[in-house]
Formats: sequence, structure tokens, C-alpha cells
Amino acid sequence: MSECEIVPVNVAVMTVSDSRTESDDTSGQALVDSLTSAGHKLSDRTIVVDDVYKIREIISRWIVSSDVDVIITTGGTGLTGRDITPEAIRPLLDKEIEGVGELFRQVSYEEIGTSTIASRAFGGVVNGTFIFCLPGSTGACRTGWDKVIGPQLDSNTTPCNIVALMPRLLEK
Repeated sequence: MSECEIVPVNVAVMTVSDSRTESDDTSGQALVDSLTSAGHKLSDRTIVVDDVYKIREIISRWIVSSDVDVIITTGGTGLTGRDITPEAIRPLLDKEIEGVGELFRQVSYEEIGTSTIASRAFGGVVNGTFIFCLPGSTGACRTGWDKVIGPQLDSNTTPCNIVALMPRLLEK
């Protein structure tokens, strides 16, 4: 593999929302556009209501699929009563990647100031599948992709990237 060759990964995108539809899901679409532009493959995409068990059902299906290396969610990471993405997904994790939320809030601070404290963005790994959970705004998704997720899904990022840790790719 040459240094410039991108190793494509399979990514599933979930929008957590009671009000979005495929036609107005700009956050999910921004993630799809970003990941495909970077040379990765969209494995699946869905919109799910803010319901712990519906979210877990889909995430559980994806984490056992050989067609999904990475899951990115958008929405449900705020502070209102309906924001339950962390509560739905964290119990499923084998390991939380604390740096994802920390870095997201750091780079987000540069854009929106202290409003970033209302974000409960986070990441983790379960069954070898990496999960990134971002806020629901399109701007937050672009920031999350451009400054946190995208570089870690680029096999050329040094000194390390998560692509090198993906079980499906380690088998080759």
C-alpha cells in the first residue's frame, strides 16, 4: 500500500430525531457526503426516533455486521429530555474513547465558544466497530468529520489512526 492510498472503510450513518426525514436530514447528508468524498463506503443509513431501545436495536444489528466498520450518529447528544443517544449507546460499548468528546468540544469551542459545554459528543468501540456520536446540527457534523473523525479514518494519518485497528482490515 502506498502512502497516498486511502484504505476505504464501511460506514453506517444514523440520524436520531423525532422530526427529521430523509428529505430534510442535512446533518446525516453532510456526513454521507463527507465520508464518500473521502473514499469510504456508505454501508447503511437510517433515521430513528429518540427511543433508547430502537437506537440499540439498530446499533446492535450494525455491530455484528461484517459490512460495518464504523458507525456515526448525529443527534440526541444535547441536554433536553429527548436527548438520549449517550444513554442508549454507552451501555453497549466495550471501551469508550474519551478523546473523541474531549477533542470535539475543544475544536467546537473555537467555533461556538462556551455553548460547546451542552454537547455530549462521544466515541467508543464495540465488537471491533468504532462508534462516533455527534450533535444534530449540520455544522457540528462538519466539524466532527473534518477535525475528529475524518483524520482518524484516513489511513495516512500519523503517528496513528483507527483504521489500523479495524479487525476486518487486520485479517488481510
